[in-house]
This record gives sequence, C-alpha cells and structure tokens, in this order.
Amino acid sequence: MSAGPRFGTDSANGRSTKERSPLAQLLHALNQPLTGLQCSLELAVAGPRPTEHYIRTLRESLELTARMRVLVEAVRELTDAQQCRLDNPELVRLDALLHDTVDDLRPAAEAKNLHLSLVARDPLTVRSDRKHLESIVFRLLESALSLAQEGTSLQMVTTTSQDNAWILVSWSRGPRPEQSPFSRQELGLLIAEAGWKRAGAQWTLTSTDSTQSCSVQLPLACFLPHVHSADLGDLP
Repeated sequence: MSAGPRFGTDSANGRSTKERSPLAQLLHALNQPLTGLQCSLELAVAGPRPTEHYIRTLRESLELTARMRVLVEAVRELTDAQQCRLDNPELVRLDALLHDTVDDLRPAAEAKNLHLSLVARDPLTVRSDRKHLESIVFRLLESALSLAQEGTSLQMVTTTSQDNAWILVSWSRGPRPEQSPFSRQELGLLIAEAGWKRAGAQWTLTSTDSTQSCSVQLPLACFLPHVHSADLGDLP
C-alpha cells in the first residue's frame, strides 16, 4: 500500500515529494505545464509553419494554461488559508461538526448515487479554531466525494485512542481524474492535508488500486494541560 496522491521523486536531488510541504509540491507541479507552454510557443515562432501547426499550438497552449490555472487556484487557496490567523481557539465538539457537515453534503452524495455514512458514537472534544475546523472538514469530505466511484459508499468512522481523536474516511476509487495526480479533486485533498496539519493534526492518506482512505489524528481537549474537565461540561 502506498501513500497517495504523491508526486514521485525529485530527480534533481532524490528527495521524495512526500517530504515537501503542500505549497512546495504545488509549485513543483506548476513548473511542468509552464515549461511545456514556453517550449510550445518558442517552436511556433522559430520559423514559418503551416496553419495547422499554429492551430495545434494554440490548442495545446490553452490546455497547458488550463492546467496552470487549476494549480494557481490551489496555490492561492493554500496561501490564503495560511495567512488567516488561528487565534480564536475554543472547545469544539468535533463529532457534532462532522454530523453537520455530512448533512450539508448529503444532497451532493445522493446526486452521485453515493451512500454517505458517519459512525461517531463517542464525543470528540478538541480545542481549535471552529471556523478553520469547519473549513477543513468540508474540504476533506467534498474532495473525497468527488473522487469516489458512483454507486458506492463513502464511510467515516471516529474513535478515540489514548489522548487522541481519530477520524477515518474511506471510499472506493472512481476513474482516475484527468491530469492526475494534479487534478482539481486530488489537489483538494492536498489542501485539506495542509489545513489539518496546521490545526495540529497528524494526517495519513493511503491508496490501493480500488480504495483510498484518509486518517486524521487530533489531540483531545481533555488531555491538553490548559483545559480543565469543568470546562467540558458546558458543551452540548
């Protein structure tokens, strides 16, 4: 089983892209279509060419530009999120937040004939910025839905282990998206990964030929030294 989506190995220094930050991965991915566009345009102006050649060059250039647009949008979303201050930590019932997000996305799942299920029996109280958590939970599930095979199930299970809350999301993989692993859907997972890590979570994404799963591990609030058990009693 291999972690994915990952972007291979940097031949220049032998460093796996798994070690790069999400932003570094996006910038590295942007280099390929940008180089291709430059080469295509340089060949087009190198000398007289048949009309068909210029038409083909324009079409290829538009395709490369579209690829760069997707990557630039991802870079912008990532950098905008990183610039937002997370200075309003509060006690959040993560299990309730997951239920709300699943309810919000259920119509999208039904439109794709996907069965969306959540098993969250235990309360998961964490200390984090609520808006940031809402954003990354939505981003994770939205991306997973877009990657899942129609007519299958997307399952989310939560549990606790020692001093951590665990979230496991798994789904059957649909057809490989165009421009994979730099498709809009897979880049959504990369952005979700960056958001969870910024929230202090550990993130693991694994893939097989038929399935994909993501696990998130976040400290429970009751095990943080500055949170007292009395503070948890006021939560719904």
